[in-house]
Amino acid sequence: MTNHLEFLKEEIQKLKDQNLYGELPILQSQQAARVRMNGKDVITLSTNNYLGFANNPRLAAAAKAAIDKWGFGTGAVRQIAGTMEIHMEFERKLAEFKGTEAALLFVAGIAANRGTIQAIMGPDDVIISDQLNHGSIIDGVRLTKSGREIYAHNDMDELRKVLQKPEVKNANKRLIVTDGVFSMDGDISPLDQICELAEEFGCITMVDDAHGEGVMGKQGRGTANHFNVHGQIDIDMGTMSKAFGGLGGIIAGRQELKDYLTNRARSFIFTTAHPPAVIAANMEAIKMVQDEPEHHKRLWENTDYFKKELQSLGFDTGRSVSPITPVMVGESAKAQQLSKELFAEGLYVKPIVFPLVAKDAARVRNIVTAQHTKEDLDECLRIYETIGKRMGLI
Repeated sequence: MTNHLEFLKEEIQKLKDQNLYGELPILQSQQAARVRMNGKDVITLSTNNYLGFANNPRLAAAAKAAIDKWGFGTGAVRQIAGTMEIHMEFERKLAEFKGTEAALLFVAGIAANRGTIQAIMGPDDVIISDQLNHGSIIDGVRLTKSGREIYAHNDMDELRKVLQKPEVKNANKRLIVTDGVFSMDGDISPLDQICELAEEFGCITMVDDAHGEGVMGKQGRGTANHFNVHGQIDIDMGTMSKAFGGLGGIIAGRQELKDYLTNRARSFIFTTAHPPAVIAANMEAIKMVQDEPEHHKRLWENTDYFKKELQSLGFDTGRSVSPITPVMVGESAKAQQLSKELFAEGLYVKPIVFPLVAKDAARVRNIVTAQHTKEDLDECLRIYETIGKRMGLI
């Protein structure tokens, strides 16, 4: 039989030749600060498990209890028969935590961004997007027939100029969409200034706060809380899949937003509801971040310490102001080499290369968590110093 996908072998080889190909790493233990990865015991700085909740006993116990009460699966999309009482209870508690009227849970953050943007924006509208927005936002924009404008990363002067364009001012609806915390650089969007411009020009505001949820603001309530712009963000997207250790994309906002999306967001309508065990663990995570503030406090203590010490060694950590701390190296091949040599010494850090970042902006990305001890971080710093000197990076 003819292999009609034979061309993929050539495409894969091209990726390998450009140092852009990666194998899936295999985790052989629970997600934690120290793991067994690809047969080797290492410290990991490559998870989004910011608060260390992914293997927390409280979440596991909540999940087990939910299986006993509700069973394992839901067996249907939420519009048909998949919405259980526990789903509604979770969304009420989530909205309370976020300080919004309502919240809606999608299967994942990518589904939340794609489904929401596609449902909200039409052919007579314009979407204004930050240059470095996440790929799921870009996908959502492409799924619409709306006009598109890109402004330079976090450049509020350029954003104002874009908003003053006649084709933007004359559009039916205008949506300004941005990441809250940018996932590759670890810097944050100036939401206070964006909200001011949105009010001035009559724009809808949407923030992708996947890396701000559980991390930024009081008790990890997000980047909108950090800037004290609650009520000014029309569409607050987040995730349970990172800091909270669970699964699911979040859209928080007004009740009418939730009501509309449950009827028009295709990525919600056509997706089977989350298993109740996942919902129960998500709900417990929201409780934990409020009951046990020490996790959030330790995350930031570890972040500040590690970032400062990396910089003291002479590494370039870019413009990061969050737990996402890149070590900038420039060339993709060099990022791949740095990652391999760190791993050989017992530190797992993934390289980030094109097309995730620009071709000359490759880096390895470190994410410190609340689970890391000072001893863990000191060992990571020792390894970085050894490899950094060996490679001539410091």
